[in-house]
Amino acid sequence: MQSENRNHTTLFHVEGMDCPDEVAELRECLEGADGISALSFNLMRASLTVSHNPSIIRTEDIIDRVRNTGMQASVAEESWRPHRIKTTVPRGPLSMLVVAAAGTVVGAILSYVPATKFHHTTLPAAMAYILAIAAAWRYVLPKAYSALTRLKLDMNVLMTFAVVGAVGLGEWLEGSAVAFLFMVSHLLETWSVNRARRAIQSLMELSPPRARVLLDDGTEEDQDVERIQVGSRIVVRPGEKFPLDGNILEGETSVNQAPITGEAALISKAPGDEVFAATLNQDGAVTVEITKPVGDTVLAGVIRLVEQAQSQRSRSEQFVDRFARYYTPAVVVAAVALCMIPPLLLAANWSVWFYRSLVLLVIACPCALVISTPISIVSALAAAARNGVLVKGGEYLEAIGRAKAIAIDKTGTLTAGKPVVQEVIPVNDTPKGRLLEIAAAIEQRSEHTIARAVVDYAGQHDVMPTACQDYQAIRGKGARALVNGDEYLIGSHRLLEESKVCTDEIHRIMTEHEDCQHTTVGLASTREPLGVILLADGLRAEAKQAIRGLRETGVEKIVMLTGDNAGTAKAIAQECGGIEYRAELLPTDKVTAVEELCRSHKHVVMVGDGINDAPALAAATVGVAMGTGGTDAALETADIALMTDDLRKLPWLLRHSRATRNIIVQNIAFSLGIKAVFLVLAIPGLANLWMAIAADAGASLLVTFNGLRLLRKPASKTNGQTRSLGPTGREELHDETI
Repeated sequence: MQSENRNHTTLFHVEGMDCPDEVAELRECLEGADGISALSFNLMRASLTVSHNPSIIRTEDIIDRVRNTGMQASVAEESWRPHRIKTTVPRGPLSMLVVAAAGTVVGAILSYVPATKFHHTTLPAAMAYILAIAAAWRYVLPKAYSALTRLKLDMNVLMTFAVVGAVGLGEWLEGSAVAFLFMVSHLLETWSVNRARRAIQSLMELSPPRARVLLDDGTEEDQDVERIQVGSRIVVRPGEKFPLDGNILEGETSVNQAPITGEAALISKAPGDEVFAATLNQDGAVTVEITKPVGDTVLAGVIRLVEQAQSQRSRSEQFVDRFARYYTPAVVVAAVALCMIPPLLLAANWSVWFYRSLVLLVIACPCALVISTPISIVSALAAAARNGVLVKGGEYLEAIGRAKAIAIDKTGTLTAGKPVVQEVIPVNDTPKGRLLEIAAAIEQRSEHTIARAVVDYAGQHDVMPTACQDYQAIRGKGARALVNGDEYLIGSHRLLEESKVCTDEIHRIMTEHEDCQHTTVGLASTREPLGVILLADGLRAEAKQAIRGLRETGVEKIVMLTGDNAGTAKAIAQECGGIEYRAELLPTDKVTAVEELCRSHKHVVMVGDGINDAPALAAATVGVAMGTGGTDAALETADIALMTDDLRKLPWLLRHSRATRNIIVQNIAFSLGIKAVFLVLAIPGLANLWMAIAADAGASLLVTFNGLRLLRKPASKTNGQTRSLGPTGREELHDETI
């Protein structure tokens, strides 16, 4: 009995859920029903998730309730690849649209052919008009009926009143035209949502559905990615996409990671390196050990977050929702008043003012207004994802464009987060090449970040390290080893002092550069020092350009926050172009700094490298995390993730946000403005039903295409050139033309 009372969660695919108004209709129909405890909608997947008690309300009962709204529901399987949604306008509505158009045209022609008169037209014409109206209203009437049974006046009800009223007045042609053009407007809305859905589904199609699995006996077998377990080995050949996330076991190659990071640059990969699903293997065949199942890959996470983002209502969407909630009933009251007051008080003609009230209903239809904001937000979110910027909701997309101040973490954000050799200083007439050769010979045995930096620097200067023997790590200080039979030490200032090989010259060099924000590594034999290697956490290559871009967008204040010492902070701040800085901060101090900026500048963006900066990211108006190639931590921590770790995406995002807000304002202003103009024309009778519905359909068309402009993905620019992918998947540069 206890299990019967337990809530179940059921996922439904809802056919016909193509706009936010229909989501609201479903919510109103299901919310509060006995046995239903929670509802969740995903417009991009056309899905509905219901938490319900099967002993009170069955799955079939929920499907029946959805059917009463004029939509169709079916149980769907939970999968990272959702129910396949048709992203073209369905044939049924298109066929009905053709019938409606033909009926309207034929009716207009037959009205001039002598025949039996029927209610202000001929009988054949009336039959053609009835056919046209029935075809156009095939998908509208169930929704209008559902709304009326719930005592709700929506756009379907308004248009039904207008069509019935026009026919009642004998205006058959206008009634048929209203039905036809309203259906055109409805199909435009469906098409615009499907266009955005195509952008989301194109992300899913980036990852191949099958993989070549390497079996224990050495043979290969093609398997569906859903069947492949963590720990399995797969083979990926040149020119193929990686089907799952994993680590390379064998082979070397270069990988195009544009589907994940938005950047087309090729990244070298060797054994131990991580690869991501949907990225393109360019050069060599590799064997990969799978580290994540198909539903947990970085690509799957990105798709889920992009889909969930559209349900996070932005301020503009919330405003439109509130406005429409009161707007439609007010329009009906105004239409009734326009119909009743002049005839009652001024003895005016009833049919004239009834017709004008119908014109007012059609003009006031909120189609264009309702779709103006959601289609812009969804298009902007999809464009950002394709450009390597993951935004978790329209609210954050709008908010970041209002930023007046930006706080940026230093280590791992403005800097690369790993030491880089800055200079090599030999002493005692030691050749620089020999110093590097010995240092790299010892450090190649270590996995420490400083050791890796020394080995990389030697390789960049064509210095090949020899083998070392008797390697011994000295915890917290450095290492000791034999190179060519001689014993050497490499490590900290303290190690050289304790080994009594720290001369006055070495002491001076190391002390001087330690005070100048460098990490110093000394190299010495058991007899004398050979020199000092200076390392520092280098500024990201794009940091200066990003800071300059932020200033160009009009950001008033840029502040670097760091736990590092004041000397290091000052040096990095100056290198970035003289930005403000606050040094020696604990995580709680960073939160305090962000809160102070919020009080003084209201809209503040915090940029950090994930978990370490989580408290400060949460305190800001919008938190932006460096994506580090799409790590789970970055995706979960902040409101926005820069998937490619490229700070230049930040000024682009601010411009993208402002462009989105401008388009939303344009759409809302145009939608309301066109209605205001025709409202003024309707009262004195200067507008008719033809003009009203044409204006409404035209407004819907214009705001749709204006919003879809945001789907265009801007290319990244490099030194005045545009970088894009060529037909082979390789990066190509083109001269930029303006």
